[in-house]
Amino acid sequence: MEEWIAGKHAVLEALRSGRTIHKIWIAEQAQKHHTQPIVAEAKKLNLVVQFVDKRKLDQMVSDVPHQGVVAQAAAHDYVDVEELVARANSRGEAPFLLILDEIEDPHNLGSILRSADCAGVHGVIIPKRRSVGLTATVSKTSAGAVEYVPVARVTNIAQTIDTLKEAGIWVAGADVEASGLVYDADFKVPLAIVIGNENRGIGRLIKEKCDFLVKLPMHGRINSLNASVAASVFMYEVVRQRGRGLS
Repeated sequence: MEEWIAGKHAVLEALRSGRTIHKIWIAEQAQKHHTQPIVAEAKKLNLVVQFVDKRKLDQMVSDVPHQGVVAQAAAHDYVDVEELVARANSRGEAPFLLILDEIEDPHNLGSILRSADCAGVHGVIIPKRRSVGLTATVSKTSAGAVEYVPVARVTNIAQTIDTLKEAGIWVAGADVEASGLVYDADFKVPLAIVIGNENRGIGRLIKEKCDFLVKLPMHGRINSLNASVAASVFMYEVVRQRGRGLS
C-alpha cells in the first residue's frame, strides 16, 4: 500500500527519517526558500521531484492543505506494543506511553503525536476500530512527528492494558470526574496515560481497568479541554516530574 504525505514540514521530516518515498511533487508557484530543503534532501536520495501546477496537487490531496508539496510514500507501519516498551528500556528510561481510547479527529491525533514527540513519549497505542489511523491529515497536523513516534494499533485496548500491567506499567486515566488532580499523582513510575474520546471520554470498561484516575483543575464554565490540549498538559506533567531537560 501507498499513501500521500502533504505539507512541507511533513514531507521534509519523512525524508529525514528514512521513510520510503517514491516521488515528490512541488507546485510551480511554491516559494523556493520553502521548498529548497526538500529538493536538497530528495537530491541526496536520488528521488524524483516533479514541478507541476498547483491545481494538480489540489486534485491529489483535495482534503489536506498541502502548502505546495506532496509526496507518495510507502504506507506507515504500525509496531507491536512490546516494541514500545523495548524502546523505553533501550534508553534506560521508565516507559512513558499514551493510550488513545477512540480518538476520531485526525487533527487531534496529529496534534497529540506532535506533543508526544516533544515530550519524549516512547509510543502511542490506538484501537483498530472506531479510531482514526495514520492518515495524510494526521501526518500534516503532526508536522512530521508521525515519522518519529511509533504507534501500535491493537484489537482490544482492555487486554492491552492488562498486558502493560503485567509488564509493571501503571495505567492512569484522564477523567474529568476523577477525585484526584494530575499534579498529585506519581508519574515517575513506568506509566501509560489513557486519553478518552473527544465527546464520550474514556469508556466504562477502560476506566475500570485503569490503576487510578486523574483530572485537570477547571475554573471556567467549560468543564473540559480539547483532547489534544488535555493530552499535552498530562504529558508535560510527566516531563516536569521526571525532570527531563529540554534542549
